[in-house]
Amino acid sequence: MPLSLKILVVDDNPTILKLICQSLENCGEVITAMDGADALMKAIELKPDLVISDYSMPVMNGRALYEKLRARKETQNIPFVFLASQKEVDEHLRMVVDGVEEYFIKPFFVRDLTVRARRIAARLHQQQMEKEGAARGGRISGHLSEMSLIDWMQSLEQGRKTCALYLRREQQECTMFFNEGQVTHAVYGDLVGDPAVFKVLTWTDGEWEVDFQKSSPERTITMSAQGLMMEGLRLLDEANRDGGG
Repeated sequence: MPLSLKILVVDDNPTILKLICQSLENCGEVITAMDGADALMKAIELKPDLVISDYSMPVMNGRALYEKLRARKETQNIPFVFLASQKEVDEHLRMVVDGVEEYFIKPFFVRDLTVRARRIAARLHQQQMEKEGAARGGRISGHLSEMSLIDWMQSLEQGRKTCALYLRREQQECTMFFNEGQVTHAVYGDLVGDPAVFKVLTWTDGEWEVDFQKSSPERTITMSAQGLMMEGLRLLDEANRDGGG
């Protein structure tokens, strides 16, 4: 069974809370709280894998929540994300660095927050799966509907991982090799290199398997991981425009 993250989202604004939860629903189980005190109780009871919290809240603000979680052994290592104004970061949070994954500065676009939060979630998900895979000879597997190829590319790039990633859908299969987070070699049928990656970049269904003990000396990829993702999405958008024209 694929592993699932528990993400605690804390904000006293119900609209923002709902938008963040909707954007993270495919990352795992999303737990909500509308003030720091409620969030503290839920964090102690449920031990989430990630906390995303507003700074300014009634009853207990985000800084107090962070400090109380850090003071407890069972919650002191939970990664934390603050939602705060630039003034709040400068005056109250600038020195808070231990265990803080990110500061989202208000006002922000929910879309941008979503992208960055999903990257954090994907990396945490990968770390969980690596631990699980260590007991299985370094191999883990799952479904693209739960963790997409783009999620994997971003996560492996951030973690500078070396591994083989196998993608399968019906009778189709692609093998991609990563070296320190960069895609170095890919094969999809007769396609090799960049075109092989573009062929599978937009798959939303199918299965993946990662082997952290595999690598390849071949170098057929000409672009960075970020470049591959941007070019693949551009080609998809172009194809969709042509198809609708």
